[in-house]
Amino acid sequence: MWQLMLKGGPLIGLLLFCSVIAVGIFIERMYALAKAKIDTEKFVEEITNLIKRNKIIEALDKCNATPGPIAYIMKMGILKHDRTREEIREAIDDAAGQEVSRLEKNIGIIATIAHVAPLLGLLGTVIGMIKSFQVIESKAVNMVPVNPADLAGGIWEALISTAAGLLIAIPTYVIYNYLVTRVDNFVLDMERSAAELINILLLKRDSQ
Repeated sequence: MWQLMLKGGPLIGLLLFCSVIAVGIFIERMYALAKAKIDTEKFVEEITNLIKRNKIIEALDKCNATPGPIAYIMKMGILKHDRTREEIREAIDDAAGQEVSRLEKNIGIIATIAHVAPLLGLLGTVIGMIKSFQVIESKAVNMVPVNPADLAGGIWEALISTAAGLLIAIPTYVIYNYLVTRVDNFVLDMERSAAELINILLLKRDSQ
């Protein structure tokens, strides 16, 4: 298999490098998302119970002790518990923007690789085809009979780079969509948590 890949031309090395980058980012993002994952419903319930009992400091300590974006945006909202709805929402939105940027870190690189890999493969094929026809032209100029095997062999070697580009692009695109879905789920959890926090803070204030 390795020998076959080497016959695909100089761009095979670049394609393999892209695949290594994509796998590395995928592993790093999976680790980061796994660390950020918490039981959102349980966490929000604990925070709201603390707020209802007017234990703001304990709620902040709970947020500080909990990893992930949801705990951070809850903390930013609680810090503004004595402000207006607009100020609380603004603090949460700012925190959410920072956390989404962290969650999406380097995911765009995977998307770029998924789109560029087939183009690199096609470029490798075009270069291989040019070389094949140059060999045929050289033989024709020197009055050397052209063997169909010369053309066929050059073409199939050139097509290896296209195949390699597609083999890298397809799983990379699947990985990209999977990571985007995971991030979107975090965003939905953050929105639900933020809405619940704002409601409980305002209800607590109105009841006082």
